Amino acid sequence: MRGLLGRKIGMTQIFDENGMRVPVTVVKLGPCTVVKKKSEEGADGYSAVVLGYEDVAEHRLSKPVSGQFKAANAAPKKILREFRMPQEEVDALEVGAEVSASLFEAGTLVDVIGTSKGRGFQGVVKRHNQSGARRTHGVHEAFRHPGSIGMASYPGRVAKGTALPGQMGAAQVKIQNVRVVSVDEEKNIVLLKGGVPGASNGLIVVTAAGKVEARANAAA
Repeated sequence: MRGLLGRKIGMTQIFDENGMRVPVTVVKLGPCTVVKKKSEEGADGYSAVVLGYEDVAEHRLSKPVSGQFKAANAAPKKILREFRMPQEEVDALEVGAEVSASLFEAGTLVDVIGTSKGRGFQGVVKRHNQSGARRTHGVHEAFRHPGSIGMASYPGRVAKGTALPGQMGAAQVKIQNVRVVSVDEEKNIVLLKGGVPGASNGLIVVTAAGKVEARANAAA
């Protein structure tokens, strides 16, 4: 299995066996339901599973979406996500089965995907960490302005990708190689070392560490 859906509860701290303080993020992972399986020999052409998370009233779903849950003989779910994985791992799962936080073990590394907090419309100092203008030599009313953004010669335009003010945050962020500190299988609670993207109660996707798996496959 490659990943699970969950909700970020918040942050706290624990103490390890050496008495060192460890900041952790509390995440409720799963349980998730296997709604659909895809195979390399099928119409999709690749192997993956679709997981559903959080119960929802059926009337809130469109007929095509609710039909997927009826075909899987599973309760309607609010959120659907697809996880690609090897064909042998897909074959080992059954449609309608539940996957819980017991998928992960303490001490392993995972990748975490979340939506960062929205900061609204911000200037270049906050959004791109620019220094702003010097507060001397007659500078006034332009301390936090971006400065010159044009060109003195051809093509005489603002280059694509120039750091400018704009909407900040509220974007998908992925952090890699986050260590799992502990797992409570009964409550589906997982403690991740450090912070993870998003606000409290935000949707979190936790997957197996991609770089670790890539190195393992290369060594094999």
